[in-house]
Amino acid sequence: MTRSAIDGQAAFAAAVVQAPAAALAAAARRMLWVDPDFAEWPLDDEALLDALGRWLRLPQRQLVLLAERFDAVARGRPRFMAWYRVYAHAIRAVAPDPAEIVELPTVLVIEPAAVLQLVDRRHWRGHWHDAAAEARVWTDRIDALLQRCTPALPATTLGL
Repeated sequence: MTRSAIDGQAAFAAAVVQAPAAALAAAARRMLWVDPDFAEWPLDDEALLDALGRWLRLPQRQLVLLAERFDAVARGRPRFMAWYRVYAHAIRAVAPDPAEIVELPTVLVIEPAAVLQLVDRRHWRGHWHDAAAEARVWTDRIDALLQRCTPALPATTLGL
C-alpha cells in the first residue's frame, strides 16, 4: 500500500486532477466523489475535464457526485456545467434527503483501487491511498448513503 500526504489546497487540487489518470491505470469503472458542495474542487480545470472525458468515453464508466448542495457548482463552474451536459448520461449527481442530517466527508474513491481523503478541510490536509481495502470500506459507506439520496444537479433547466 502506498500512502502519500496531501498538505494544502494546491496539493488537493493536483490530486483531483490526477484522479482520472489513476482510474484509467486501474481500469476503474466507477469513481465516487463526495463533498458538501464541491465549491473548492478544481472542476473548471481544463486538464481535469479532458481526462475525465477520456475516462467516461470508455464503456460502462460512471462518475458519481454526492453533495449536500450543488448551487456553487451550477452557478460558479460554467466550464464544468457545459462539460457536464455532454457527459450527463455517465454521471450520477445526487444529494441526501434534506430531512436527514448527514455530514458528508470530502473523499474521492476510485473503485476498487484508491482513495483520496481530505481529513482536515480547513487546512487542506489529507492523504492518498492506493489500497483496495480502504477503497472498499469507503465504497460501502458511500453506497449506503446513495440509497437514501435523490437526483440533483440537472443537466438542463426547463423553463418557460
